[in-house]
Amino acid sequence: MSGLRFVFLMFIFFVSGCSHAGDDGYTSGDIGGVNHTSSAINYVKVNGYGGPNISPFGDGGGYCCVQLPEQWKPGLKARIEWEVDPHTAPAFPGYKDWDNYLIWEKKLKESFQKHSTIVDIPQYGKERCGLTVHFLPCDQVKVTTSCFGFGTPDYPIKEPRHMKEPSSCPVK
Repeated sequence: MSGLRFVFLMFIFFVSGCSHAGDDGYTSGDIGGVNHTSSAINYVKVNGYGGPNISPFGDGGGYCCVQLPEQWKPGLKARIEWEVDPHTAPAFPGYKDWDNYLIWEKKLKESFQKHSTIVDIPQYGKERCGLTVHFLPCDQVKVTTSCFGFGTPDYPIKEPRHMKEPSSCPVK
């Protein structure tokens, strides 16, 4: 019976982690994302905290947690790290020839592209709903703390969900 009690307590600890996590003056919220590109996002990290994987032109979220100051201050920034699958690896060979599969798996992982950037967190008031990261063409990123849903009139990021990569991107 004590093993079941331990599992139950661990579950309660895990579920309540976001609502109680944080230092004085900070609150926690979920990490979400919207992918405006045709490449899959394998993972997202915000200030080192893990977030969702996101399919091409898709969205995801509900990953706990990102900590935000209770009061916004000028110069507030977030470090965003992500990995993209550009779909340049050879076709999946199947599992029959294990050595061939292992070669393919290595090429697949080598094709993934890792990115990071630091972005400004826009001003927010008392109401904020975590942090939603938008992935745009040319490895551009925008974030919002808005509680409105993407595509609604009051949502601050207006770029369309389906965006094409331009033939060339600005040099960073």
